[in-house]
Amino acid sequence: MNGYRIEPGANLTRAKLTDANLRGADLREAILVDASLVRADLDGAYLRGANLEGANLTDVNLTNANLKHANLQRANLRGANLERANLVDANLTRANLWGAKLKGANLKYAIMPDGSIRD
Repeated sequence: MNGYRIEPGANLTRAKLTDANLRGADLREAILVDASLVRADLDGAYLRGANLEGANLTDVNLTNANLKHANLQRANLRGANLERANLVDANLTRANLWGAKLKGANLKYAIMPDGSIRD
């Protein structure tokens, strides 16, 4: 995909993946720091332990995605669809969740944008 290797543990720092179709992709432990995933389709993607710090995830589809233990600090999730996503133990410190859809998302023990921990 655009010369990027989409695989577990991939280093995709600052990757431009706008409008990418990554449905069901296995990106566990991937490094996506400051990556652009605007409007990308990550329905059912496996992002357990991924580092998405500072990533632009505006209008991304993360329905049914596994983001357990993911680092989403400072990520822009404006308008993102996170319905039924697994965000257990995810770090959302200072993340922008304005207009994000979180219906059915599992946020147990997640660190929320204000620093509070969901239990």
